[in-house]
Amino acid sequence: MPAIGAVRQVALSAGRDLDATLAFWCDVLGMSVHVRYDPPGIAFIMAGSVRLLFTDGIPAGTVYLDISGLEDFHAGAKAAGVPFTAAPTLVHRDTEGQFGPAGESEWMAFLKDPAGNTIGLVERLAPEEH
Repeated sequence: MPAIGAVRQVALSAGRDLDATLAFWCDVLGMSVHVRYDPPGIAFIMAGSVRLLFTDGIPAGTVYLDISGLEDFHAGAKAAGVPFTAAPTLVHRDTEGQFGPAGESEWMAFLKDPAGNTIGLVERLAPEEH
């Protein structure tokens, strides 16, 4: 049986307005469109080595992205009027090192793009950073 490797691609809804969804991901999250095909009206953004596919006809999804400086990003984006569904919150103290170095804390904040996709922003902080 073949071995399954890393995640290659995640499909997210583009909603009814691909331009608005892509503008959000570029303007708010600082990402860039890798390639766009019109027709059929699909686009890809690279999140590291993972392709994010934006297309219509699929329900809104959730994607978690690593971020450095979550508190600063949250403050700046909120001041710019970006609505968050959850402010930065401690979600896990990884005392055992199950998801990274032992002792780190995992913080998350959540927002939605215009298509209704949920974006979880994740920052791992060493014990001395929180």
